[in-house]
Amino acid sequence: MNFSETLHKNPVFDTIAREADALGLRAYVIGGFVRDLVLGRPSKDIDIVCIGSGIELAEAVGKALRTNVSVFPNFGTAMLKTGQDEDAWEVEFVGARKESYRSESRKPIVEDGTLEDDQNRRDFTINAMGISLSRQGGSVADFGELLDPFDGLKDIKRKLIRTPLNPDITFSDDPLRMMRAIRFASQLSFDIEPDTFDAIIRMSDRITIVSRERVTDELNKIILSPTPSYGFKLLYHAGLLERIFPELIALKGVETIEGKGHKDNFYHTLQVLDNVANRAKSTHEIIDPENELWLRWAALLHDIAKPATKRFDPKVGWTFHGHEDLGARWVPGIFRTMKLPLNEHMRFVQKLVRLHLRPIALTKEQITDSALRRLLFDAGDDLEGLMALCRADITSKNYERVQKHLRNFDRVEQKLHDLEERDKLRNFQPVITGELIMETFGLTPSKEVGDLKTVLREAILDGIIPNSFDTAYPFLLEEGRKRGLTKKV
Repeated sequence: MNFSETLHKNPVFDTIAREADALGLRAYVIGGFVRDLVLGRPSKDIDIVCIGSGIELAEAVGKALRTNVSVFPNFGTAMLKTGQDEDAWEVEFVGARKESYRSESRKPIVEDGTLEDDQNRRDFTINAMGISLSRQGGSVADFGELLDPFDGLKDIKRKLIRTPLNPDITFSDDPLRMMRAIRFASQLSFDIEPDTFDAIIRMSDRITIVSRERVTDELNKIILSPTPSYGFKLLYHAGLLERIFPELIALKGVETIEGKGHKDNFYHTLQVLDNVANRAKSTHEIIDPENELWLRWAALLHDIAKPATKRFDPKVGWTFHGHEDLGARWVPGIFRTMKLPLNEHMRFVQKLVRLHLRPIALTKEQITDSALRRLLFDAGDDLEGLMALCRADITSKNYERVQKHLRNFDRVEQKLHDLEERDKLRNFQPVITGELIMETFGLTPSKEVGDLKTVLREAILDGIIPNSFDTAYPFLLEEGRKRGLTKKV
């Protein structure tokens, strides 16, 4: 198979070929770009392997393209970027090499090698394919030719993840490849070849020598895959999930007492995660990729504290009272362990875990405006994410029951919209500030000032007074009078 016509569409490949010939080097585009080219998936990352110095070739290409080259001499690699915006490409150059690993280390011993050596060290057959960029002294016979020593093309057609060499060696060399196998399976909806999957089961304990950052990076890619539950089920059956995310494993199983059982919260959580992932297909919602990961993390963690709060009541059956509050308290610790950012993304997940039951309570017909105001106030700008999570949390197998709950949420969202339009309560700040309270009554910062602010806020949320100065200020004076405070002239 020849890809020369496709490669000619991007002039960077012609430039690489020309500079490689000038230096007397054989160059190949290899790995993920080739895989995605075959699959018809967009890819902007190009890996170039040459027989010789990858840095030398990168510098020559950079000079020809008039772009800066970043060199990493310790790794024998170099990188450049070409194009702008949507047409921007990132190209990494490396000399062909072979790698070997010590059993106790995740850092390889790297030596110069042949193209065959380089392809042998690749993780999977679908990532070991290469395309020649050499013109052989002016002839184009070799340019664009596919080099596929492990039948990666056939595995793509069979939708199969398979290692080029003995999978025990592949996974022992770099245990992260076990996560990558599952990540690719989840992203591409491929199967993992049985011998390869059996090797993951055998080698699963070696994942513990891989840095948490690298593991979490692969986990995030699984979470962002089209049907993430598939990846998590593979992680579970491979024995990896219990080593990297034991809190999720604790959700699994059903306990029955006096004929009363509860749902399997592990599979429920995975269904909620899939529902979040699939919502754009049914609602035509425009997904913001920057926030999507964290909404899916909220789905993954929304019931995480159910095992710790599970109780059996002979009258009502199984209860999980307070799991939303306990789960929210667990979120920072889980993020810290996972090496996830402890910033506004963590706080977003924490908020959604804490509030995920609130909209359900609001589906009652006689819900008060006060309760709606409080949800608007507490959810703030994260209300849409919260409602998306709550809709995804409906996982009954009874279609009519699901539709009934969704219609209830439609009514709640309409009420919230109407109330927000009228009262502008989302992220509202009372018009009476702490500084004004202190100035009015001649107070210094104190608990008394905080108490007055709380009373004002509650009165506004309860609808006793609107959030306007003309009504809130007289209310403040009256509350001050009840506390023996007088207005200072």
